[in-house]
Amino acid sequence: MKNAFITGIVIGILSGLWLFVMHLTGYDLNKDQVAPIEYVSILIPVVGLYFGIKSYRDIDCGGKMGFLEALIQCFKILVLGGVIAVFACILYISYISAGNNLRDFSGRMFGALLIGLLSSLAISLILTTKSNKVD
Repeated sequence: MKNAFITGIVIGILSGLWLFVMHLTGYDLNKDQVAPIEYVSILIPVVGLYFGIKSYRDIDCGGKMGFLEALIQCFKILVLGGVIAVFACILYISYISAGNNLRDFSGRMFGALLIGLLSSLAISLILTTKSNKVD
């Protein structure tokens, strides 16, 4: 659980910081359009999940990990990271970009949820070392 906690906090903080960095560099996040630089934010959960699950497999599981075990660990990491990122989003909407833009951010949060689920499936498949035969 310690690995999931640390990795989730790192992903959540980096995702929240990304939101504020985008604002400070002058990108308008209030539009329905997505700036091409926003696609770089996909790397935060993908890279964080990869290194978090790889660390979990190598250190906690002794190099052997099943698919379901990896998937559960991914979900633990993503839940904690998502809670922190949503909290940062609420702070951003409340204090920096006060206005009627909740719909825009709910769309972005749904996109982040979808990216997180797809990347957790892919990373779990990539880093699985134990095969479970069904006879």
